[in-house]
Amino acid sequence: MADFGYARGKVVDASGGTMLRVLGAGLGGLLLVILLFASVTRVDAGHVGVLTLFGRVTGEILPEGLHIVSPFKANNLMSVRTQEIKESASVPSSEGLVINLDTSLIYHLNPARAADVYQKLGPSYMDVVVEPTLRAAIREATASHTANALYTGEREQVARQINGQLVAQLNGRGIEVESVLLRDIQLPTTLRASIEAKQQAEQEALAMSFKLQREKQEAERKRIEAQGVHDFQQIVSQGISPALLQWKGIEATEALARSANSKVVVIGNSKNGLPLILGGEQ
Repeated sequence: MADFGYARGKVVDASGGTMLRVLGAGLGGLLLVILLFASVTRVDAGHVGVLTLFGRVTGEILPEGLHIVSPFKANNLMSVRTQEIKESASVPSSEGLVINLDTSLIYHLNPARAADVYQKLGPSYMDVVVEPTLRAAIREATASHTANALYTGEREQVARQINGQLVAQLNGRGIEVESVLLRDIQLPTTLRASIEAKQQAEQEALAMSFKLQREKQEAERKRIEAQGVHDFQQIVSQGISPALLQWKGIEATEALARSANSKVVVIGNSKNGLPLILGGEQ
């Protein structure tokens, strides 16, 4: 009886150890699956992933797609798509007039510099550096131009000036400037009215100048035409003599006399010596 109890106790101990091993293996497999899922990270289209380890930027940048990384590293997504900032600002011109300027900045994040931007500027880099830099560039550009120039012919020049300043300040920090667009420039009402009146007066002056030039050209054309007629008359009059006229009259009389039409020819015209021809019937 004692031996049987001893053998039975050994069987119970073996079963308990097997179950512990099974539980341990299952727990280990579960942890492995959890770690595997924790190691898989995804980067969406139009983004890059910046990896951090316990809050420290590692410098690793993940492109779009699925990646296997250390489960202790965090993946921070940053967009590299083209983005737009619309800025409406009241800025002074060179003469101190306040102008309302609507501007758009088109830009994108340089993917190769994403880790540096995340570390130094953070994910809100647009609010931290892009918008303040845009406002400063707009103010500096408009301060060197008059309101009249901004309203009329120097908008593209101002846009290029703003763009150049933004490129110099943002591209080196990992933010690529694509273009700057001036959507609208609004001047004070009185100034805008005076500028429009001046432009209208200039257009009317140009129209009058064109009309006067056209009248001068027409007068010159008529003078040349009259001179031509006068020259022609002089040439013709110099070439016509009484003898030529008498000869032409004789030729016409001979031609008429040979025609089949009946007529009466009276010889002896006292003025020029040519026959006097009276008309007849067929």
